[in-house]
Amino acid sequence: MQNSISTLNPATGETLAVYPFASASELEAALAQSSSAFSLWKNVPIADRASYLVRFAQVLRQYRDVLADAITQEMGKPVTQARAEVEKSAALCDWYASEGPAMLAPEPTQVDNGHAEIAYRPLGTILAVMPWNFPIWQVLRGAVPAMLAGNTFLLKPAPNVAGSTQLLLQAAAEAGLPAGVFSVINATNDGVSAAIKDDRIAAVTLTGSVRAGAAIASQAGAALKKSVMELGGADAFIVLKDANLDEAVRAALLGRFQNGGQVCAAAKRLIVEEAILPAFTETFVAMAREMKIGDPTDEATYIGPMARYDLRDELDAQVQATLSEGATLLMGGEKIAGAGNYYAPTVLSNVTPEMTAFREELFGPVASIIAARDADHAVALANDSDFGLSATIYTADTALAEAMTVQLECGGVFINGISASDPRVAFGGVKKSGYGRELSHFGLREFCNAQTVWRNRKG
Repeated sequence: MQNSISTLNPATGETLAVYPFASASELEAALAQSSSAFSLWKNVPIADRASYLVRFAQVLRQYRDVLADAITQEMGKPVTQARAEVEKSAALCDWYASEGPAMLAPEPTQVDNGHAEIAYRPLGTILAVMPWNFPIWQVLRGAVPAMLAGNTFLLKPAPNVAGSTQLLLQAAAEAGLPAGVFSVINATNDGVSAAIKDDRIAAVTLTGSVRAGAAIASQAGAALKKSVMELGGADAFIVLKDANLDEAVRAALLGRFQNGGQVCAAAKRLIVEEAILPAFTETFVAMAREMKIGDPTDEATYIGPMARYDLRDELDAQVQATLSEGATLLMGGEKIAGAGNYYAPTVLSNVTPEMTAFREELFGPVASIIAARDADHAVALANDSDFGLSATIYTADTALAEAMTVQLECGGVFINGISASDPRVAFGGVKKSGYGRELSHFGLREFCNAQTVWRNRKG
């Protein structure tokens, strides 16, 4: 059995560091520390917990360049995007520190006699299994509201971003968070399973693949523990014939190729009304060719290497399968030879519902263009998916767009703007994109016991 993690620089292939997997005794120590910390942390006043988040935000900004460099080295995110990720994470801490306490305040409710309210109590230690594509943001968008609510947070990070995670742990300690409130364990799959079964784990959250989500959710269910799953997506980006073409194309490029296309809520299926399909396709390809791909430490780079070599192989297999099924290759469609884990930005057209690129999630710099007869057909194509994370609509007819939101089967709809996550709004999906919500007051209360307190009830 493998007993260590080797992190690689996907831009060069060099080994960056080796981290040991946690032993059984180390897992036990982490569980004990998290549980002990919870017994104290839950009694810290909410206002004081919020003050820790303010300090955490300050430290994250101090660590910004160091964290960004680590992210770029470990998973290939262009450094400008990595810095933006850290800044966004700091803003998340600030927002919850400011707005979160009121969301956790007891809610009076009308009853026939006496006085009743709903109080939000923490559950305990939350086990988080997190991915590599946003190693700071995706961790903290789960951890920050959970900790503010009085829970402790035990993180099992993706192996290829172990160094970034250790820096985040250092930042949490420097911010003064008590030991065990935010902690990290490089557990194996067996270690994760053991932790889920342990009574000291109150709930589980995972961001990752459908396969991983199904495995973790089934284990949490068997242990009768709450879980939140943020899984894959094959988001529809709908462009109707009356849309502002330049705005739609620019948004589609950003929505598809940001972070090298390695985003769950990304514009993966570009569904374009037939009347403007030729113009959209020509403009999209021309602008895609202008994007700089290369060294992620270069400030001008927009697309860096893919994070893992196995994922590049999987993506290429999906592209080749789609081409064999009848799609047209407009650009890219191949691994880039030489050092580093690069895949050429790719555009596929004439993609239809039976093809691999339509049915599966393509997690990399590949855009699939799909023709729609009209708005109704576009909605039908968007819904013809196992996934339901988010969708985008570009149109000048806002009334039509509003009507389409009712029909779209997804967790978020964005009208004339790309999919995004923001602490002020809920984030999550339906169908195989998962369940539960992160962010907003929904994410803050996901890992709370909504406790009814009814006083002086007569009879």
